[in-house]
Amino acid sequence: MANTIANRQVICETLLDIAKEDRSVMVLASDSRGSAAMAPFASAYPEQFIEVGIAEQNIVGIAAGLAHSGKKPFVASPACFLSMRSIEQIKVDVAYSATNVKLVGISGGISYGALGMSHHSVQDLAVMRAIPGIAVLMPADRHETRRMTEALVHYEGGAYIRIGRNAVEDVYPSDDYEFELGKAVMLRDGSDLTIIASGETVRVALDAEIVLRAEGISCRVLNMHTIKPLDREAVLSAARETGRIITVEEHSIHGGLGAAVAELVGQHAPVPMRIIGIPDEPAIAGKTAEVFQHYGISAQGLRQSAFELMERCDA
Repeated sequence: MANTIANRQVICETLLDIAKEDRSVMVLASDSRGSAAMAPFASAYPEQFIEVGIAEQNIVGIAAGLAHSGKKPFVASPACFLSMRSIEQIKVDVAYSATNVKLVGISGGISYGALGMSHHSVQDLAVMRAIPGIAVLMPADRHETRRMTEALVHYEGGAYIRIGRNAVEDVYPSDDYEFELGKAVMLRDGSDLTIIASGETVRVALDAEIVLRAEGISCRVLNMHTIKPLDREAVLSAARETGRIITVEEHSIHGGLGAAVAELVGQHAPVPMRIIGIPDEPAIAGKTAEVFQHYGISAQGLRQSAFELMERCDA
């Protein structure tokens, strides 16, 4: 059954549940309590909520100060602004100062759609990956979002979690599974190639696996919910056991999931690869499904990429 709840709403609901028992949990918003779906948290726990206004740099500094005083701050702000405007504060106040701040980039990727490049965030994973000590995560659906949020409340250290704006289709049948930061989930096993996906592209990868299976192609699907630290064992096993890798992500082809996988595979288990994402251009404006279709982030697009990769290997 398809999900009818956006992941941002699930984060709010999860933090609401946890905050009943853990008063150290705090939420900060940058003029975005509504768009971040954090209004219910603000209403229920006003003493644990801070509205900073349009001040992304300040919100990170305030969160770092709260962390130093023993609080567990979650910053909820549009990914396009949080990851660009406050990057120095993230580098210094969170990473260099080793503070326990969780940065939630809402409406990430191209989920702002028609607003175009100013509101798209397809460079954020690359930026965050390059900062020491910052974990980088993208949940695939509501179930994973809940488990990921619960884990991050107890995780000591800085983290960047990027989620989309709209409701997404379920990947997992329920939230009755063990989430482990830095540990990929094999959703399908296969021997001919591996598709590694993260965030909302995981559902696309699963749909592609169905198409490929119908044509006799055995495809492994890995949900790489943690881009940093990357699950080295899962990636290298995929390279050695399936011989071909396709990565797919709602991000620039430079510096994101595909780059992380290529950096590892290229040094330790070189195999033919394709990186599917947003090319080196301003992403087109449109609904998520339209943008995905345009850039080959679809079941048929991945099917074509898979056959092209296999033909290249057989040539």
